[in-house]
Amino acid sequence: MPKGRAGLFFPATSALNPLEPAVKRTAVFVDGQNLFHAAREAFGHRHPNYDVRALAIRLCQWRAWRLVQTRFYTGVPTRADNLGWHRFWEAKLRAISRQGVQVYTRPLRFRRRTVKLPDGTVYGFRTGEEKGIDVRIALDIVRMAHRGEYDVGLVLSQDQDLSEAADEIRVIASEQNRWIKLACAFPLSRTSPNRRGIDKTDWISIDRATYDSCLDRRDYR
Repeated sequence: MPKGRAGLFFPATSALNPLEPAVKRTAVFVDGQNLFHAAREAFGHRHPNYDVRALAIRLCQWRAWRLVQTRFYTGVPTRADNLGWHRFWEAKLRAISRQGVQVYTRPLRFRRRTVKLPDGTVYGFRTGEEKGIDVRIALDIVRMAHRGEYDVGLVLSQDQDLSEAADEIRVIASEQNRWIKLACAFPLSRTSPNRRGIDKTDWISIDRATYDSCLDRRDYR
């Protein structure tokens, strides 16, 4: 997995620069819908088949970071909107919670989209629109940084709205005279239409081999 950009160091305002910790406590924030759509466009996966905990562990091990917490955020359709996907997420979220992952959900609404898969075929699907997930992720990133709960915040999303959280991390690092990194990881291949991570963060690309080694083999559909 090639590294997209150099790591970010947020300097303090004091004369002494904060020391980079030898053991980097890492909190992982996963935007479930954003990750699903990126994996579909990059690798052709047609449902959210990732193992959240396994993927968080794999990414942290690759960097020699110590995973201290994983948080998962997703929109969930109501029974009236889509009973099948509602039941899918009910079952998958139960499994994720049993792994010790903190789960946050919001209502999800659907609209029709099409995408060209790696083999050239055109695939039509209904995609969910969610409100409030990016706000919740940003709040948790900032709140946990204020409390000193992590040294590295790893976000699995490409939502540029979260770049404002990166600005806040700079302020927190300066105020606390503390070393903090904010990074984002996302599936990437030649078919990915979006090849950018979140601005002002360290970009980490997830290749197919890495993603496919962290699949949830249970089919909740």
